Amino acid sequence: MTRAASRIALLFTSLFIAGCASQTGARGTFDHESERWSGRLGLTVDSEPPQSYSAGFTLLGNPQAGELSLTSPLGSTLAVMQWQPGQALLRQGGQVRDFASLDELAATVTGTPLPVRALFGWLNGTPQAVEGWDADLSRLPDGRLTARRLMPLPTAELRVVLDR
Repeated sequence: MTRAASRIALLFTSLFIAGCASQTGARGTFDHESERWSGRLGLTVDSEPPQSYSAGFTLLGNPQAGELSLTSPLGSTLAVMQWQPGQALLRQGGQVRDFASLDELAATVTGTPLPVRALFGWLNGTPQAVEGWDADLSRLPDGRLTARRLMPLPTAELRVVLDR
């Protein structure tokens, strides 16, 4: 693991611990037409050792061009992932890094492949086929989404609680 990836993993681990003390919950109703979502997300990776991350998030745009901002429980920006055709950027701590794809960027930030593009469909209540992933959209009316990755190993679970 690179030094930057280690720092990001450590940062997410600290946030997860701090995030355990904060109250989260869905408020309001689910909006099927949104191109902006915010709330909290948690990611658990059944690696050795197991990893858990938690952060506030704001997701804007669409699968082709968008932005995912991650924030600490105190509201400070941890990282901003931006993408458009042919470009994927990570803005973090005053630095900007280029990546070959959104998938590579998301894997670097979280330490595991994460289907960011599919999140848009899932959050709109539309099933998205992603190899190895199974999304439970049944609680979206309550502002909650759970997606599990069974393959490739290690398994992972993504939990989203929307603010609205």
